[in-house]
Amino acid sequence: MAKDLNKISIIIPVLNEAENIGRLLRYLTENSSSKNVSEIIVVDGESTDRTAEIVKNFTLTDVKLISSKKGRAKQMNVGAKASTGNILYFLHADTFPPKDFDQFILDKIQKGHEAGCFRMQFDSNHWWLKLAGWLTKFNLKVCRGGDQSLFITKALFITIGGYDENYIIYEDNILINELYKRNKFTVINQKITTSARLYKKVGVWKLQYYYLAIYLKKWFGASASELHNYYKKRIG
Repeated sequence: MAKDLNKISIIIPVLNEAENIGRLLRYLTENSSSKNVSEIIVVDGESTDRTAEIVKNFTLTDVKLISSKKGRAKQMNVGAKASTGNILYFLHADTFPPKDFDQFILDKIQKGHEAGCFRMQFDSNHWWLKLAGWLTKFNLKVCRGGDQSLFITKALFITIGGYDENYIIYEDNILINELYKRNKFTVINQKITTSARLYKKVGVWKLQYYYLAIYLKKWFGASASELHNYYKKRIG
């Protein structure tokens, strides 16, 4: 791809993220270049707080607010369809990429990498979460997750078929699995910072156990609905 043709569309699925979305939008604007970023697309999944209002009132850069039915896979697919960039960057609302993240992504694209993520660190000093973050530097499928964000060329995203909307949870891993099958994944050696809020709410060891159980259930053939039901019952 010619460098001057590469533009990134940042896609952020949200549901009741009034506490985080304004801060994230300001951060993205201040830590990237408009010459690299085509737009920021916030896809709201029927929020009942001030999320949509905050996004509508944000004027510092080209931010689009789109409504969608609830469900991250649905929301991210809707955002991808509305995007104008040839590179998609999927980001959670409580996750902050490194400064100049856009240039790091474009550098990888220029080297022929069609998809990948950043290393991750939690905003927590808990030793297990620090270890979990450290493990994300390895380019192994078992070390991947949606909190590390994901960049992917739009062409490859379309070829794969986007996110599987049957999955209410685990949708990131399903897409990442497809990328590893194609040997199309790389890890950028820069750290993204994500919130440990769910670990704080549920408990570090309890939540880690639930995540491991979900991973093993999928490994042994559990359906998308079975994974979702387990998540709802154990995590909420």
